[in-house]
Amino acid sequence: MRAVVQRVSSARVRVGDRVTGEIGRGLLVLLGVGREDGPGDVSYVAGKIRDIRVFEGEDGKLMDRSVMEIGGSVLVVSQFTLYGDIRKGRRPSFDAAAPPDTARALYEDLVRELRAVPLPVATGEFQAMMDVELVNDGPVTILIDSKRNL
Repeated sequence: MRAVVQRVSSARVRVGDRVTGEIGRGLLVLLGVGREDGPGDVSYVAGKIRDIRVFEGEDGKLMDRSVMEIGGSVLVVSQFTLYGDIRKGRRPSFDAAAPPDTARALYEDLVRELRAVPLPVATGEFQAMMDVELVNDGPVTILIDSKRNL
């Protein structure tokens, strides 16, 4: 499972004219699910999202507090293109991405696990063409890959 996590001042997802998810200060998570992913990957990535310290502390110390500690929110957007492979040519291959039914179930599991923390979690719309708007705070962008958790 791969997650691109961005610290944001605000973020919003639109499908057509409809806003499906919107947050203020917090984390925008672009989430890709791989063919080999399972419940362990969900727990690993959810824990990292919950605990990653990318917000300034009250004493001004950089990268000192988590999204939970600042009372922030998380916006999770499915993005299978995180598994795009362009090693053989110019058109990406998505063979390593999980099939839609599997990906949807694991995506929903991750959202459920974050909400259980509890964290305020907004979402995009699975398998929809979405417009994602964000104000990247910093910018701070971190890659989480559950297969590199050695």
